[in-house]
Amino acid sequence: MAGLIDRMIRASKLDVNLYEEVEADKGATGQAAAIVVLSSVAAGIGSLGVFGIQGLLFMTLGALIGWLIWAFLTFIIGTRLLPEPQTKSDMGEMLRTIGFSSSPGVLRILGVIPVIGAIVNFVVGIWMFVAMIIAVRQALDYKSTWRAVGVCIIGFIVYIVIMLFIFRLIGVNPAFEPTT
Repeated sequence: MAGLIDRMIRASKLDVNLYEEVEADKGATGQAAAIVVLSSVAAGIGSLGVFGIQGLLFMTLGALIGWLIWAFLTFIIGTRLLPEPQTKSDMGEMLRTIGFSSSPGVLRILGVIPVIGAIVNFVVGIWMFVAMIIAVRQALDYKSTWRAVGVCIIGFIVYIVIMLFIFRLIGVNPAFEPTT
């Protein structure tokens, strides 16, 4: 457990060496999944006042599914659409690095605090996006940070479209209310 916490702190500090380490450590995929769950549970707890227990359950399950979709999209965009000459990666590397980029998300538990919670969620969201850019740059062996930014932005747009389609398909809108 101490090793996981140390890695989460290093990931949150945007330590490039940590992202290289987990990219190469095939045994870290379980840790990456645990971080995604911890981060999403923290967000769910932070939003209990808004979404209740249904939101907590939905966020946890949604985060795991979202992590898989996001890693796949990033892998395809980064290796097929926008590769650099030295780019080589696999899904495991993407899952691990992107999972670890969720580390700052544990602070979303502070969302339960009125007013401050919204500010914390905003700052943590930006922090996680920056961590994701670093994770993508390292996993795809990019020299250009801007290319990693592009991959993340394109991936985010496609991800949102897919998630809205899934919400519509299962009859739930993003506010967790049944659609009519």
